[in-house]
Amino acid sequence: MGKIRKLDDHLSNKIAAGEVVERPASVVKELVENAIDANSTVIEMELEEAGLAKIRIIDNGDGMEEEDCLLAFERHATSKIKDEHDLFRIRTLGFRGEALPSIASVSEVEMKTGTGNGPGTHVLLKGGQFVKHERTNSRKGTDITVSNLFFNTPARLKYMKTVHTELGHVTDVVNRLALAHPHISFRLRHHGKQLLYTSGNGDVRHVLAAIYGVDVAKKMIPIAAESLDFLVKGYISLPEVTRASRNYMSTIVNGRYVRNISLMKAVESGYHTLLPIGRYPIVLLSVEMDPILVDVNVHPAKLEVRFSKEAELNELVETAIRQAFQSRTLIPEMTVKRPEKPKTEQRVFSFEHVVKEPAAAPVVQQMAIAEKEKPLNPSFLKEEIDVRTEESLDNEDEQQEPIFKIESEEVDDRQKERIPPLYPIGQMHGTYILAQNENGLYIIDQHAAQERIKYEYFREKLGKVTNEVQQLLVPLTFQYATSEHMLIEAHREELAKCGVFLEPFGHNTFIVRSHPSWFPKGEEAMIIEEMIEQVLEMKKIDLKQLREKAAIIMSCKQSIKANHHLRHDEMFALLESLRETADPFTCPHGRPIIIHFSTYELEKMFKRVM
Repeated sequence: MGKIRKLDDHLSNKIAAGEVVERPASVVKELVENAIDANSTVIEMELEEAGLAKIRIIDNGDGMEEEDCLLAFERHATSKIKDEHDLFRIRTLGFRGEALPSIASVSEVEMKTGTGNGPGTHVLLKGGQFVKHERTNSRKGTDITVSNLFFNTPARLKYMKTVHTELGHVTDVVNRLALAHPHISFRLRHHGKQLLYTSGNGDVRHVLAAIYGVDVAKKMIPIAAESLDFLVKGYISLPEVTRASRNYMSTIVNGRYVRNISLMKAVESGYHTLLPIGRYPIVLLSVEMDPILVDVNVHPAKLEVRFSKEAELNELVETAIRQAFQSRTLIPEMTVKRPEKPKTEQRVFSFEHVVKEPAAAPVVQQMAIAEKEKPLNPSFLKEEIDVRTEESLDNEDEQQEPIFKIESEEVDDRQKERIPPLYPIGQMHGTYILAQNENGLYIIDQHAAQERIKYEYFREKLGKVTNEVQQLLVPLTFQYATSEHMLIEAHREELAKCGVFLEPFGHNTFIVRSHPSWFPKGEEAMIIEEMIEQVLEMKKIDLKQLREKAAIIMSCKQSIKANHHLRHDEMFALLESLRETADPFTCPHGRPIIIHFSTYELEKMFKRVM
């Protein structure tokens, strides 16, 4: 007798559930996506014990006929695709026909659904088996309850995290679905407590405010770019608003939330030198494209996708982000803590004066010293759109003549306008320059400022390098494991084209007797190791990235350090030279260069105004 057996449907569903239903958040995601595909405009979610005890999803979508309701719990039964050609043009969130049978196989499911034409259908399943099936009165839409999740798979239940952790995963899923579909009203409750509410008015800025708070939403700016194949749009946070992980970066592709490392790297490239190491922006990136250019049939959870023309898309995303920052003033403005206003009134709120398209006079953004992020409170959104922001708009229209140039090349006037003329009044601890103008007090980190100036100088200089090489008095040796040595040997020609000539030198060892003349002094070994690592990881060398790193190293080493006292004319020249840089707000490592205390805030601190 043969050993291979065909598994029955019940066991197959349990195996599929292991991939599709990882935790309560997976159930919420699948059921809410079904509601979205059913053209719902209102989706309500009620949870108990983070969804382990109960998940209830109510929508006002199309609903189902009795026949469809019964068939929906059969494996690979779906209304969303008909043949293999549809797999390459998927426009719905679901299409595999695995979610409902997988969920039902590891829980108790009760569903009431109707199309609004005649009676509805009521079914009850336990462990994937029908327990009850009857006709009932039902409004248009679907009401589905999933109870006792993983009751028959104790091993899976054993590895569930705490209620707090699982609830965090659920809210994360719902937040991203709400961002992807601002035209749908989402309401999430846990044991009756409301965790999220969106109005469904189609304005994604209101959803951002509901999720991240009004203060963060004020500091997010729109991006947009388009090519023949892609339409990129969304909102990105100003460089002053960062988080410690990438979890706040949401990428939406054709209405579907996805995880794509390549897109995230493109976003980070757009913020290059604007963020400190280990800090990440808050981003909502929405990409629309022909479905044939994206493969969503990669994993049962449908979170991973593959793109055609990925390099073109990444370049478009990076360009969109850089263009969004080009004409904006990114100086963080320090403000005193204000008492929170009573949250008693609910009103329609507006972002009219908060997020503006780039103009000749960019908006000076705000950064609170001690003010915590506030939850959604529509009552103060319209009232507390800072009058100071409007005042700063008027003040920034006033421009004065430049004073000092590090290079003889002409600088675009619009580039100078990003920082107003500053007049130094002193220095603190030999580290910070204090400057003023009619808008208030500015504090400048002198090392970071000169680092930015020199970085842009060296970046341009290294971009024009020749193929000249520098001979080493003492050759450098590099030793690798056998497997790595063989890979490097296969790519020696590519390294030679970049000016690095590796010669075999004993067992698994290479010797280097010269290097390109643009390598920073003292960093030759580090740059060569970086080039070899790129060959091992990517099978190619990114010279642009290497020269970028070299420019950062050279600018850092050659910039003035802390406790270095400057004359008044030196401070003056440094500030004017900073104005002429392309990105005068952060050093190459992403640290802020300049901070602003407005006259209004200073007067508030000294109680001159109340």
